[in-house]
Amino acid sequence: MTAYLLAEAQFAEAPAAAACEVLAEAAIACHGGRLLASGGRSEVLEGNWRAPGRLLIVEFDSLQQAKRFYDSPEYQQARAARGDAAAMNVLVVEGLPL
Repeated sequence: MTAYLLAEAQFAEAPAAAACEVLAEAAIACHGGRLLASGGRSEVLEGNWRAPGRLLIVEFDSLQQAKRFYDSPEYQQARAARGDAAAMNVLVVEGLPL
């Protein structure tokens, strides 16, 4: 079943953001993910949501594949490059059966 990884990032330092982005996108590709949204304009339509600094949506073929990506050495390298330069919220959710 398809799974979607959503990541909200608030970067304080542009150089760290750029380094993390390159490494994270390579890790996503390495683990079969498909980047569906990356920092485009967002707008709150209802409720008490806070518009994210940057929102990423990545599609994986399964929840297990998304977790393998997240735990992978490739993504850990991206996290290390990010260091303390960003506050992150990351979640994964299963899609609907096709």
